[in-house]
Amino acid sequence: MEPFTAIVKSILKKIPRGKVATYGQIAALAGNPRAARQVVRILHSSTEKDKLPWHRVVNSQRKIGLRPGSGYELQQALLKKEGVSFGIGGRIDFERFQWRPLGKRKAASHRD
Repeated sequence: MEPFTAIVKSILKKIPRGKVATYGQIAALAGNPRAARQVVRILHSSTEKDKLPWHRVVNSQRKIGLRPGSGYELQQALLKKEGVSFGIGGRIDFERFQWRPLGKRKAASHRD
């Protein structure tokens, strides 16, 4: 059985340009829907060395989880460069921009 970390990294690398996924969605796709915080840790520790598209992962509220001044602006700029737009309160329209690898209309809701 492949370790959870390796599965998460593999899934993250599949998120296409212009699409986003939630931490909980990634955790669920990796086989543990309750491991959203572990996905955060994996991104934090592996993004640079594994060239993970960290900016394509958002929180369950469909928002950037970083605070202004702590990477928020960079993540927003990278997403906008890929065509992702932000609505009221910084929310991302999941009907247009959520990655759905299994072809489902709406992904299951998972808490971060």
